[in-house]
Amino acid sequence: MSGVPAGRIPAAYAASGRRAVRVTLVAAAGFYLFRYGFDSPVASVYALFAAVALGGLSKIPGTGRQCAATVVRLLPVCWLLVVVGTYLSVRTWSAVVGMFVVGFALAFAAVGGPRPAGAAPGLQLLYILPSFPPYDPGSLDERLLGTTTGLALFIAAEALVLPEPAPPPYRERTARAAQTAARCASALAVPPYALTDADIRATREDGWALRSTTVPEADRPAGPGVRHRALAHTGLATRTLLSRLAQLPASRGIGPGPDVTAVLCAVAHLATATAVCLRAGPSPTAPYAEAAAARAHLTALSAGPAPTGVPASDPADGTTPAPGFPPAVLRRHAAVLETADAALAMATAADLAARGRPASVQVPPGRFWYATTRAPLLWWHRLRGHAVRRSVFFQNAVRLALALTAARLVAGVDTLPHGFWAMLATLTLTRTTMDETRSTIRLALTGTLAGALVTAGTLTLVGTHTAVYAAVLPVWMLFAFTVGPVKGVGWAQGLFTVLVALVFAQLAPATWRLAEVRMLDVLVGSAIGAVFGLLAWPRGAHDELRRAAAELLRRAAEIVVATGASVAGGGAAVAGGGAAVPPPAVPGHRSLRHAVILAESAYAQFLSEPTPFGGRRPRPGPPEVDWQATLIAGHHTLWGAQRLLEPPLTELGPEAAESVSGLGDRVAGRMLLVSAALDPGGDTPTAPLPLIDPALAGFATEPPGAPRLYYATVSWLDSLMTDLARIARGGPEPGRT
Repeated sequence: MSGVPAGRIPAAYAASGRRAVRVTLVAAAGFYLFRYGFDSPVASVYALFAAVALGGLSKIPGTGRQCAATVVRLLPVCWLLVVVGTYLSVRTWSAVVGMFVVGFALAFAAVGGPRPAGAAPGLQLLYILPSFPPYDPGSLDERLLGTTTGLALFIAAEALVLPEPAPPPYRERTARAAQTAARCASALAVPPYALTDADIRATREDGWALRSTTVPEADRPAGPGVRHRALAHTGLATRTLLSRLAQLPASRGIGPGPDVTAVLCAVAHLATATAVCLRAGPSPTAPYAEAAAARAHLTALSAGPAPTGVPASDPADGTTPAPGFPPAVLRRHAAVLETADAALAMATAADLAARGRPASVQVPPGRFWYATTRAPLLWWHRLRGHAVRRSVFFQNAVRLALALTAARLVAGVDTLPHGFWAMLATLTLTRTTMDETRSTIRLALTGTLAGALVTAGTLTLVGTHTAVYAAVLPVWMLFAFTVGPVKGVGWAQGLFTVLVALVFAQLAPATWRLAEVRMLDVLVGSAIGAVFGLLAWPRGAHDELRRAAAELLRRAAEIVVATGASVAGGGAAVAGGGAAVPPPAVPGHRSLRHAVILAESAYAQFLSEPTPFGGRRPRPGPPEVDWQATLIAGHHTLWGAQRLLEPPLTELGPEAAESVSGLGDRVAGRMLLVSAALDPGGDTPTAPLPLIDPALAGFATEPPGAPRLYYATVSWLDSLMTDLARIARGGPEPGRT
């Protein structure tokens, strides 16, 4: 592909062509080396299919070098699969049981991130291949030799042949976003105390660049380890920080005083240091301490109640307001403190992502629970969290394991000729939805029929002249692996049908009946895939996303009510003349966190499920639903509840306590209404859900003597109402007062 102007080759063909060149070089070299060099048909087959499995069937995301690094780590797994498949193939029942266990385990490994998910189909093939005749454990050494040679050549080719430029990694995207946040915070700390239109556009663009749907799969921080979790946490905190900074001038419209300026300057310094840390620089220890101290000072300064009748001061006049701030200033303080919280969370997570354990920056408990947890336990948390019926990873693993087990049973009991091809058809044609499976099978059978006709004609004309097959094989392989991924499953199945005929015709004499067997095997395998696609969760993530989003909002509603009650009652001891004590921890955080995990996995799969007629599947539930806003609402609920209940708590006063409690109940009720609209039951009212809740006027209430905690709580509830409005409208909500 090098040396050719990029405009002459479509990007899709250029990408598949690079991969096709590597796979063809490796598969042909390994096959010819053992078939004609060492006269070892067994090793030649395993060398060829090892390259085809990991290079053609697997969809390991990333550049060639990233793929090579992934395959290096998978080498022990590949050897184990060949050994287990060889020994379990002696009996049909043992091969069937092994197929279910291995099939489920490899498919369920997708919980570990895009790379295990992409490698799983190829690893399945490395177990399927030795589980069919000849049942010969004595040839295990040849099988391992061929597999190792094929994989070693594949690793070298991926790393060295036609290297492609790597896109900016997620850490670099996050570092750029942190720099934008630093620039915005600095602009808000100096006259005219506002962001320009270019700054606001930059916050939106950098925040959008951190969304998982815009990040290449290879760079998404989706693994269960500390660094991956922390990097995902960094991206989320950075998006929150950018959003808070963009809303400060628009929602408040007043300049900061010296104390607020100190916080904004500290946030700017911390964001700059975070960007440096993400680029392999030093830990942001000193800027973190500066920002924490500035935040603590502003919190203490505005913690007291605002007495009734105090005139509004001008916070932009260069003087520090006296204790007893007017409501406008307290609202400003609450918004700035939320900005500082997001910056501190960003820096902590970035330091964890860059250095792992132990992090240089002090890690607060709760939000960063994974920071001191060992890797095996983090994997256990991830596996246990998805080992439930509502997890799409669990559903996919069960569906595919049952289909492969049935295919192996049919192939063994009915002595299906070349049953390996039937299982390969089941593996490649089973989809996550029945509609997609049906469409895929129709195209696959059409392509296989066309390929079988070409195969029958070729075998009839060429006969036993293996030199012709040997000469055509690499050319056809290059064509098949270039065109098939771009043209779709029909072309891929047709081209692969001819390819396997060219291979097996060099191993043993073949007639046109080989094409007939291939057609029969694909028909059997696709029928089995269709049956289990119909019986096991036929709608894929369609229904699960509605259920998961509704469950997330129900869990969030519980926490909103409990947090509002805790904040309202937090000063009861003070009111009675005693010392303030923190309220008991709000229950349900673990349940909400688990609900967020399930909703995120369902949303990720939903985005990957095309419609049978092309394009993307219509969104489930009400029209114009912003599912991303549902996930953000869950995260906002968790973070806000934890932040508001940090001691010391101050007395709100009767009127402020009643207002907070009432607003919390209304927001929770709104969450329940939206959840019912997303996943309606049989007796759910069908009246349309109003986009704007009548209680919005309550957010402008300014009870006499209300302290900063009141305005911080109202600001949190107001942000949740914004998220709920986005869910209903399917997009960002226009600015509102």
